[in-house]
Amino acid sequence: MDALTELEGQGPSTQASHVYDRLREDLLSGRLAPSRKLQMRFLTETYQTGQTPLREALNRLTADGLVEVREQRGFYVKDISRAELAELTKTRCWVEALALRESMAAATPQWEEQLVLAQHRLSRAPRSLNATTFEDNPEWERLHRIYHRVLIANCGSQSLIGFCGQLADQLYRYRRLSIRKAFPSRAVGDEHATIVAAVLNADVELAVKLLTAHYQRTADVILQDETIFPELRRPPAVQE
Repeated sequence: MDALTELEGQGPSTQASHVYDRLREDLLSGRLAPSRKLQMRFLTETYQTGQTPLREALNRLTADGLVEVREQRGFYVKDISRAELAELTKTRCWVEALALRESMAAATPQWEEQLVLAQHRLSRAPRSLNATTFEDNPEWERLHRIYHRVLIANCGSQSLIGFCGQLADQLYRYRRLSIRKAFPSRAVGDEHATIVAAVLNADVELAVKLLTAHYQRTADVILQDETIFPELRRPPAVQE
């Protein structure tokens, strides 16, 4: 059964959710490049769906900050900028610092066990699928998301957790565009381990400081990546 036949048996909301998931993955992975116009004909053919569920999915992705609507011009992949990256990073540091503080204030043995397990599983997954050249490991990415989610999961606010997740998605898009520069040379596993150690030692200020530095370090690398920010390239020196 092909994708179109399978979708024909689904209601509009189910179709919209299916298209939303596929579009979201393509946006986050960079397969749909920043500023690209999302033409309806291309989308209906690529995702094998009608315009009604497609528009519903695009409206959800607009609310998520991954798609933007340009007046009388339609839907576009959200553009990127160094200013937005810096702002998103600053905001994520603020809100996750709050979420981590609240999680630690309400710490339970069960939450601490979940955090230790999440960090252990992440540490066991290779960052790269290739030992000689960097090749992103999807399983590492999945476990990485779980680790950061568990870290703030005990804060007592689903709204706060949801907002943190939305910021994580928007920043993940930047990280994917700069993946070969952002991570291969970093001891990210050590950073994750030291954050957990501070949490288990109930050192709130250190845990928050380490988490903030963890996010800022990633942003600093991406902010200097000329492959996604060509404006950083210096013009050739003028020969006198």
